Amino acid sequence: MYDCIIVGAGPAGGTAAYHLAKRGRSILVLEKASLPRYKPCGGGVSPQVAQWFDFDFTPAISLKINTIRFTWKKEDPVESSLEHLEPIWMVRRDVFDHFLVQQAQRQGAELRDNTEVKSIEFKDDRWQVNTATEPVEARYLIAADGAKGQMAKWLGFKDRKRRLAGALEAEAETQVERPEVAHFEFGLVKNGYIWNFPKADGYSIGVGTFRGGEPQDFKAILTEYSTLFDVDFKNTRQYGHPLCLWDGEQTLHTQNAVLAGEAACVVDPMTAEGIRPSIFSGMKAAEFIDQALGGNANALEQYTETMNREWGSDMAWAQRLASVFYRVPQIGYKLGVKRPSAAERMGQILCGQLRYSDVAARALKRLSIGLLPGTGG
Repeated sequence: MYDCIIVGAGPAGGTAAYHLAKRGRSILVLEKASLPRYKPCGGGVSPQVAQWFDFDFTPAISLKINTIRFTWKKEDPVESSLEHLEPIWMVRRDVFDHFLVQQAQRQGAELRDNTEVKSIEFKDDRWQVNTATEPVEARYLIAADGAKGQMAKWLGFKDRKRRLAGALEAEAETQVERPEVAHFEFGLVKNGYIWNFPKADGYSIGVGTFRGGEPQDFKAILTEYSTLFDVDFKNTRQYGHPLCLWDGEQTLHTQNAVLAGEAACVVDPMTAEGIRPSIFSGMKAAEFIDQALGGNANALEQYTETMNREWGSDMAWAQRLASVFYRVPQIGYKLGVKRPSAAERMGQILCGQLRYSDVAARALKRLSIGLLPGTGG
């Protein structure tokens, strides 16, 4: 019997496995796909995550970018240099996720990929996880199987507080003209934005909507946008996927089990950043499950409290900002992006140097004034 079974080998699962195994716990990671596996994702990672580990991520990083470029309907560009900040990492998720799990394996974690979980049941003081091949048992469970996973439902989390969003991602293999620049486009899509993140061998171009509204033709929008980079969108590999955005405080633990990563709906509702919050949740899940294994009866409840306090409180500010910005994006672009300091502030948030709570109140006041008749331009 294992101390903990982790379902899902993404950033949350890999992080939890690493930190628990390093603490000497017996860990089994179950992943339905065969690793390395493709995962649709822009692949932007805050360098802040490096401080949560004691190994070098360089082998898993495709590029590092030091400039963010914003546009409004393909024009009116704003560029911000991150010269005073750590460069943002650009990663391929098949490489990044597998690298993280390999670090966990080096600490003693066991991986069974190509192994789908069929059901779970709690027996006396342990979880039995029934896979396609055989049942396995553990004292604790971490559900890190993503937005489309079944674990949260099986654990009884039928009404998670989340805002479901959608994204379409395309991978273009081409020569990258400015490999140091990440692109954000507002205006072509409603209630969201388009991103173009460079990699060593091409671009990850995607579009996401985060506030609901009428259906939009993502393929047509990305086809138009991709021409800016001499990319023929019709000849790219395309992947649609859901996003689980944070939508308020919620319970993330149950009997001897916790939710982590996108199963815990930790995605940033303003930027749709998911890798850093998933890693953070995996790290905290490991910390408190280790405490539970050590006899702390309140440890899992403390995991929920910590996630709501240390991540959720800042996401409340992100929610408020997103609700105003995406409702009036043209005013948001003029007053929130084009200001000399605004793009730098967003870079600082993406790099983990600032929290939304540091800047959102002032930004919301500015946007609210811009909504008054005659003040928005």
